[in-house]
Amino acid sequence: MLQTVQKAAQVLLLFTPQQPEWGVTEVAAALEISKSGAHALLRTLAGEGLLQRTGNGRYRLGWTLFELSQTLLDSSVLLRAARPIMERLVAGWGETTHLAVLVDGQVLYVEKLQGDRALEIVLSGVGKRLPAHCSGVGKVLLAHQPWENVLRIVETTGLISFTPNTITTVEQLRAELERVRQQGFAYDQEEVMVGLCCAAAPIRDESGQVIAAMSLSVPAYRFYPNQQRLTTAIVDAARRVSEELGYYQEDWAWGNGKRSKSRSSGLATSVLT
Repeated sequence: MLQTVQKAAQVLLLFTPQQPEWGVTEVAAALEISKSGAHALLRTLAGEGLLQRTGNGRYRLGWTLFELSQTLLDSSVLLRAARPIMERLVAGWGETTHLAVLVDGQVLYVEKLQGDRALEIVLSGVGKRLPAHCSGVGKVLLAHQPWENVLRIVETTGLISFTPNTITTVEQLRAELERVRQQGFAYDQEEVMVGLCCAAAPIRDESGQVIAAMSLSVPAYRFYPNQQRLTTAIVDAARRVSEELGYYQEDWAWGNGKRSKSRSSGLATSVLT
């Protein structure tokens, strides 16, 4: 039974924006199972609405998954806590803000809000993934992983170069992640896309574990003159989300001085505008 569930999950994970349709023969080859086994899995998943069969006998993701994804989005404590604060960031800066988590060693964007001054960023979007080593949110998330985990991720995904500024060696990455841990925030300085920068900060749950990262993405010509203000804004915003999730700490890594453990006093001041 467990193996059947695992195989069903593996089938669903085959579907990507690059290959949204699969046939029985392709699934059998990808999962190294018989055609009859692949056909049975696909038919069962289609019967439950998790897949849909096309007119030419191939399969696509089904609308039941859409319903489930909406349930996840509507019930996520992280998203409920983060959205209002992200909206304030966007209103104050007019730029793009992202919320991301680490899944299978990659950055998964779970929310994106775009302001009226924002540069169009085609690489990011809700549900999209990017390698973690080259983005601000990715560096934040990697920095709070054990180094052994980071090495396994690098062995799997590599250190792909997007621009001349992208980190491409393990030595560079290790030094960068140590710096991120020490200072409490990360930068992407035109490392994914020339002309685009971002500042990112960690979001912690009640236990203090880093569960997500939030960023402000800004055109380079606006980023560098406002780097410290942007950094203060995103660290403050991430701290507020963490407080909404139940995490309080008097002495935060980024220098706004001592903070009260009181939730009300934590929400009393703002550097978002």
